[in-house]
Amino acid sequence: PDLVVATGDLVDGGRIEEYAHVRRLLAPLSMPVYLIPGNRDDRAAMRSAFSDHDYLDQWPPFVQYVVEDWPLRIVALDTVVPTESGGRLCTERLDWLDQTLAARPDTPTLLIMHHPPFPTFIGSKDRFGFDGSEALAQIVARNPQIERVLCGHIHRSVTFRFAGTIASICPS
Repeated sequence: PDLVVATGDLVDGGRIEEYAHVRRLLAPLSMPVYLIPGNRDDRAAMRSAFSDHDYLDQWPPFVQYVVEDWPLRIVALDTVVPTESGGRLCTERLDWLDQTLAARPDTPTLLIMHHPPFPTFIGSKDRFGFDGSEALAQIVARNPQIERVLCGHIHRSVTFRFAGTIASICPS
């Protein structure tokens, strides 16, 4: 592969020593690795452990960023609500996404996030919810350059048609 995208829940408790272990596990990879936090991650500890990953600091306090180094533009969206299992996209994060996508409407884009914005039909997982799904769907629908939405959180392989594109969850 040309690159690796890790869609959150990199560690179990958000502790710095856990991130040190993740760094050791990722060290043999020769390609770039792009990270996004999940509900089990701690933004500050993740940024500290991966301080050489400058993209993590593009838009504090959230870990949202854009990578323009590939034919496919990578846009990372932070859906984490600290100490909660469910996800949320507040107006601030959605506005950032809307502006970021509007800046490059002709560039194929990969949107990565932790929480899936669609129902998975896995009851124990869907009950935690995702606040902001409808607003996100409106943004995605008016941005046909989004080739795919990649998510984590569920730890199972799921593919779903979402707002005119394909959304996928990667298994753990």
